[in-house]
Amino acid sequence: QVRLVESGGGLVQAGGSLRLSCAASGNIFRFNAVGWHRQAPGKQREFIAAVTSGGSTNYADSVKGRFTISRDNAKNTVYLQMNSLKPEDTAVYYCTSRMVRVGIPEDYWGQGLQVTVSS
Repeated sequence: QVRLVESGGGLVQAGGSLRLSCAASGNIFRFNAVGWHRQAPGKQREFIAAVTSGGSTNYADSVKGRFTISRDNAKNTVYLQMNSLKPEDTAVYYCTSRMVRVGIPEDYWGQGLQVTVSS
């Protein structure tokens, strides 16, 4: 069973920084990709960033240059370093992972955590 546990959310002032962590059960190399989505009040969930098992990264345009995703393979943990935070970054952030088996993708989600950026 896949379990993703997020930590590190909270309240921060605009311009500040936060680091989110996502601890995965088992070896994260079994996932094709691990990343983050977010959902702001009244909006749909959106993709933020992901890192593949090969180490490639991908970011939404809204966070490029401000957010950095990284992984610690020894700890089976993925991080999202968020700098220069803006009030519009306020959302529930979800750790997500994708595993592809026999060509069929399986997506997993963490429980989500709140990030609030005050102006």
